Amino acid sequence: MSGATGLRVRAFNFETRGPGDVSGLKGLLDRGEVRAEDVVCVLGKTEGNGGRNDFTRDLAMGALERLLGARLGVPPEAVQDRVVFSFSGGTEGVVTPHMIVFVREGALPQAPSPADRRAEKRLTVAVGYTREFEPGEIGRMPQIEETARAVQALVQELGVDDPSDVHLIQMKGAIPSFTHAEAEAAARRGAPFRCDMAYSRGASALGVALALGEVRREDLSDEVVLSDYRHYSAIASCSAKPGLRRTELLAFANSAYADGELQIGHGVLSDLLDVAGIHAVARGLGLQLGAPPDPAEVNRIVGVFAKSEADARGTVRGRRHTMLSDDDISDTRYSRCVLSSVLAATLGDTRVYVSTRAEHHGPQGGGPLAMIVRAR
Repeated sequence: MSGATGLRVRAFNFETRGPGDVSGLKGLLDRGEVRAEDVVCVLGKTEGNGGRNDFTRDLAMGALERLLGARLGVPPEAVQDRVVFSFSGGTEGVVTPHMIVFVREGALPQAPSPADRRAEKRLTVAVGYTREFEPGEIGRMPQIEETARAVQALVQELGVDDPSDVHLIQMKGAIPSFTHAEAEAAARRGAPFRCDMAYSRGASALGVALALGEVRREDLSDEVVLSDYRHYSAIASCSAKPGLRRTELLAFANSAYADGELQIGHGVLSDLLDVAGIHAVARGLGLQLGAPPDPAEVNRIVGVFAKSEADARGTVRGRRHTMLSDDDISDTRYSRCVLSSVLAATLGDTRVYVSTRAEHHGPQGGGPLAMIVRAR
C-alpha cells in the first residue's frame, strides 16, 4: 500500500467474454496496479446452465489458477489454498457474465486503540475454513455447529464492533465423497443419508444464523434442516460442491479500523419481486437510484449478491406460478432469471450475482441480498 496504513480492501468488477477470460485481472497485474499476493478471493457469474454438468465454473477457476499460479510461483493446483474462488453458473436473461476480484492490502491493527478508528466504517474481508466433515455429518447439527464456530472465528478477524457489522458470509459448502456402503449403513441405522447439496446448503446457512444470533441454539436440531423454514439467515449465501470435505468461507463486513472507499450492506427480500426490499438496501448504503436509475449512482455499485428460490408453496404474492411444474426449464433457471432481471432493472446494472437454491437463506420464496458500493 503506497503511503497508506492499516487495512484496505479494493474490488474490481470485470465483464468477461467467456468463462476463461481473465484479461481484466491480467491487465491489473501487468500494470502493477495489483499484486498477486494481495488477491484474496474472486466471485463471478459464468454463462453455463448452473447445473451439475456446468463446467464453465471449472473453466473460470482453471484460468485463474494458471494466471495466479505463475505470478505466485506455485503450481496452479495450489492457488486455491491461497485464494478462494466462488463462481455461480447461469446468466439467463440479461445477466452479464463477470467476475469481481477482491484485493486485501495491509492489516488491521493488532491492538486497536480509539485513535485507530475511522469516522466511517469501510469494507473488510476475511477467509476461513471449517474442519473436514464426515459424510454422515452433512445436514446435521455437527455441520451447523462447526460452521458457526468457523464464522465466529472470522468475526474476530474482521475487526468489527458488533456482529451486526457482518453483511455477507459467502460459502462453498462441503459434500464429502462417500461410498454406497456408507449410505446404506446410515439407512440401516434409521438415519436418512443427507450428504447432498440441499442439506449442505441448509445446514451451512443455519450455522451462519447461529453464529450471528439470527437463531437460537435451542431452536435448532437435525430435524429442523430442510423442514422448519421459520429459521433462516439473511447474511448467508452458500453453494455446495461435491467432493469438498470442508466448507470454504468468505466473510464481508464493515469495520471502523479499515480504510478505503468500499462499504457493504444487506437486507432480505420477501420474494422474487421485492423491489422495495432492493431499494431499502440501496438507501442504507446512500444510493439514490431514482427511476430510471441515475447513472452516477449506478457507477458506485461494485457488487450485487443475492439468493433466489422458486417458492415451494407454488405461489408468488398469492398467484400461482409454474416454475416447479414446467418440465422444459429448470425452476433454478426460472428463479435466477426473474430475480436477476428485477435487480438489473431496479439498480440499472446487469452485473448481478444471483445464486439459486436458498434453503434457510431468507424466508421461503425470498432470500438475502448484499451490495458493495463506493462510498461518497
